[in-house]
Amino acid sequence: MTETQQTAQTITVLIVDDHQLVREGVRTFLQRQSDITVVGDAASGQEGLKLAAELVPDVVLMDLVMPEMDGVETTRRLKQISPSSQVIVLTSFDDDQHILPAIRAGALSYLLKDVSTAMLADAVRKAARGEVVMTPQVAKRVMQELRQGGRTPTPLDSDLSEREVEVLRLIAEGRSNTEISERLVISEHTVKRHVSNILSKLHLADRTQAAVYAWREGMVDKDS
Repeated sequence: MTETQQTAQTITVLIVDDHQLVREGVRTFLQRQSDITVVGDAASGQEGLKLAAELVPDVVLMDLVMPEMDGVETTRRLKQISPSSQVIVLTSFDDDQHILPAIRAGALSYLLKDVSTAMLADAVRKAARGEVVMTPQVAKRVMQELRQGGRTPTPLDSDLSEREVEVLRLIAEGRSNTEISERLVISEHTVKRHVSNILSKLHLADRTQAAVYAWREGMVDKDS
C-alpha cells in the first residue's frame, strides 16, 4: 500500500513489519502528525526493499523478526538500495543477538515497541535529520557487547578539542543538534561543524558510530 501525496516539508516514512496490527497502529498514529506522512507499509523484507527502491522514504521503521528475510538483512540491503533512507529499528527484542547486528547493518536508531508515541514521533523527526535515538537500556547493551567481544578501547583521540569532546558526549546521550546548540550556547551551524570534525578525526561514518565510540570510551555515565 502506498500514498504519494505529501508536501516538500513532510517527512516520508515506510513501515516494514509482518504484523498487520502493528503496521496499522503505527500508521494511524504517525498520520496524525502534521509533518509526517506514511508513504507505504510492507509485510515482509522483500516487499520493504521493493517499496524503498520505489519511494526512497526519509525514514524506515524496521521490525527485526520477520519470515524469509529478517530485519538485519533487510536493513543491510535497503541501505544499498536507498542510502539516504534512515532506518529506525522498532522491535520487541533488546538482547545482544539483535542490537549490534542491526546497528552494524546500518540502522541509525534502535527503539523497543513499548516506546511512547511521543518518543516514536520524536525519533522519526530526529532520524530525518540524521540524529540518533537509543533507549538507555539499548545503549548499555551496546557497551556490554563491545566489552564481551574483547575489543580494547583506544585512548580518546587527542586531536579532539575540548569543545568537540563536549559535543561527542552529548551525541552519545542522544541529543539533537538543536539541543546541543542550546546546551552549549552555540549556533547549530557550529554544532554541525563540530560533528563533521569529530567524525573525520575519529574515522567514523555517522553519529551512531560516534555514540557507540563514546560509550565504549566511558565518556557517558553507564548509569545515566
